[in-house]
Amino acid sequence: MSDALLTLEIEKLVAGGLGLARDESGVVLVRGALPGERVEAAVRTGRGVRQGMTRRVLIPSPDRVDAPDLPTVDLAHAAYPAQLRYKRGFVEEALSRIAKLRHPVGQTVPSPREWHYRNTAQYLVTPAGLAYRERRGREPQPVGEDPLVMEAIGAVMDRLDPALLAPAGEVAFRASRLTGEVVAALVGAGEPRAFLRASDHLMDAGAVGVSLAEPAGRRFGAGVRLVAGEAEVQEEFGRVRVGVTATGFAQVNPEAAGLAYLRAAELAGQGTHAADLYGGTGAIGRHLAPHFTRVTVLDSAPEALARGRQAAARAGERNVTYRSGDAARFSELGVDVIVVDPPRAGLDPEAREHIHASTADRLVYVSCDPATWARDVGDFVRRGWQLGEVTPHDFYPQTSHVEVVSVLER
Repeated sequence: MSDALLTLEIEKLVAGGLGLARDESGVVLVRGALPGERVEAAVRTGRGVRQGMTRRVLIPSPDRVDAPDLPTVDLAHAAYPAQLRYKRGFVEEALSRIAKLRHPVGQTVPSPREWHYRNTAQYLVTPAGLAYRERRGREPQPVGEDPLVMEAIGAVMDRLDPALLAPAGEVAFRASRLTGEVVAALVGAGEPRAFLRASDHLMDAGAVGVSLAEPAGRRFGAGVRLVAGEAEVQEEFGRVRVGVTATGFAQVNPEAAGLAYLRAAELAGQGTHAADLYGGTGAIGRHLAPHFTRVTVLDSAPEALARGRQAAARAGERNVTYRSGDAARFSELGVDVIVVDPPRAGLDPEAREHIHASTADRLVYVSCDPATWARDVGDFVRRGWQLGEVTPHDFYPQTSHVEVVSVLER
């Protein structure tokens, strides 16, 4: 395969933030381009849909702005209001193309912060310093100032000498917007005592706790041990507080996620029993607690369930129950409302079957992937459910990712 330099007219943006263009040979998807632009792009020839990278903008879009050259952003070259429009378009296209539905989609709810919103980051530790894990080309790209992460993480990074983090191969951070504290995790093989110097250095740089994670194919899947200080910090999502760690799953933009959780709770309404599937720490389920006699939070991650139980107990929420289990086998009776916030793969067929067979007459579906969401929504509508509100939410400014908050009823 080789690269060809082509001049292309960009028709629209598609999922992944790629500009779609056409020439005599068919469709070309171009990174770094915006609708209405004429660009010169280096296009890789070969099998399948051709993809390319913008090399020069010949006729710019009025939405184009200067953007940092970072592997973690793919839409920062568009002004923020334009990003919100494009993200709404991604949801509209998924709904029409995949679900085969004509249905209104609301305006994208913006993130309260366009930059410095991420409460977590993970970097390679290299001889040249910290580097992005997302690589452009073969060599890791060094991190200078990361404009996406919270300022508290940046302050710790500014005080670090990466040479003192050996023998760790990577380092992860989690910050709290609520408290301003940062916890860190070193990723490396060996006993904790081998990482004491690195741990002390992180604590001196401002971290309030350091853990050690064994390298694993699945992220942090080989176990995590506390080396020093605190394992977690308190964070606020909407109306609830929960402990978050450097290695556990939690939404990276707590302020934006809180807005989505509040809306999901409004769409859920009230009743006797609500189930929060793929519930994790129960950040959504706990928003339902004031409006339901009881709430069941179901998840397969023991660490998330444990943190959720502790947070609910501290808040005095006695009507929230945490259960370990697979959403595909959820069969509890007497459920009025089901809320789901599945991983990017969406709901598998068995999970959809169980939800449809349940007693619930309302399903609030929160998604991080418009394509799998549209697939699932299309399936429910064909089974007789009616799609109601559909609202995109922006958790990841400067990127092409978009969340969806929606409701179905029957």
